[in-house]
Amino acid sequence: MPMPANEMVSLSINGKTHDRWESYEIDSDLQTPADAWHVTLGLRPKELPGFIKPWDTVVIKVGNDTVMTGRVDEISDSIDKHGKTLTLSGRDYAAVLVDCAAPIFVARQITLEQIIAKVVRPLGIDNVKIFADSTRIREKINIEPGDRAWDALQNAAEANGLFPWFTPDGTLVVGGPDYSKAPVATLMMRFDGKGNNCESINRSRNVANQFSQITVLGQAHGTETEVGKHNIKSIVEDKAVTFNRPQIVIDHESDNLAVAQDRARKLLADGRLSAFDLTIKVKGHRITKNGLLWTPGQRVQVQSEPHGINGIYFLMRRTFTGGRDDSATTELKLKEDGVWVLDAHPHKRRHRRGKNSLPAEIVDVTK
Repeated sequence: MPMPANEMVSLSINGKTHDRWESYEIDSDLQTPADAWHVTLGLRPKELPGFIKPWDTVVIKVGNDTVMTGRVDEISDSIDKHGKTLTLSGRDYAAVLVDCAAPIFVARQITLEQIIAKVVRPLGIDNVKIFADSTRIREKINIEPGDRAWDALQNAAEANGLFPWFTPDGTLVVGGPDYSKAPVATLMMRFDGKGNNCESINRSRNVANQFSQITVLGQAHGTETEVGKHNIKSIVEDKAVTFNRPQIVIDHESDNLAVAQDRARKLLADGRLSAFDLTIKVKGHRITKNGLLWTPGQRVQVQSEPHGINGIYFLMRRTFTGGRDDSATTELKLKEDGVWVLDAHPHKRRHRRGKNSLPAEIVDVTK
């Protein structure tokens, strides 16, 4: 059965577009710095992929909707008795920030916008948007030789309770999730089969990285007007962890109590985030037949009678797969709603947490 036109995956390089694949995989994950893509196609024995070169710009679409803009990382062509196969792989524009060192600089009294500009613009990233009601001025920042650009960017964002990612058109966004958005869909798995729209559901719980208490220790360097501080300390507890599992983190970037508090809450929330995964496979790449594409950052209602689940979850990762012998499918990785980037500034002044989140369980006990 031919694939519907609005589910067709196409890849454009140097003015040439291809949409007939032996196989393809297009990944997007808010927890992975560089989203990846991988395609395989068959060629006639005399054809050569001379028009494709490493680092060429790539635009990937599903139907008419752009899902990724990036570059070619790897080109592999092989020949056997069955013919010739060309395999292309790459990542989005975050790849250069992950691979390359950050520009070396030391600055005082610097804003988040200025830090981002100094880190990413020398590496060719010009389109940047910051979604936050307010950001902090850093007393001092020191980018040392060998620091990766993505690490410097992520540390600066997290000091403001934010996180960086790239949009499908290649824009760098620094912001946080919007938990006030309504769920985009309801995914169901019922014993009687009525309304079922999931191929499979897998629930995984792992508390190896979840802690009852996290202490962040920081320090501030002295300036011309202020003495250094060496006793910056923030302690937060997760009341959902019912026995003693403490952790201490030394963070040289926590140069005041507010930053240390945000860092401690973020680390505790990250542990809770890693403790729960809900992986669901669905047919096609769109939420409805002619509707939105599945996209990280969406909120989804899940009702699974076998798992005893009925709640709203946050879409952290989605993977499109398909090809000549495989129908189009999407794998969704869902997390507990309202937990990721706990202290992120909202897109709107009024901020409502997800119904499944338990924000009161994470409390600041710094004395």
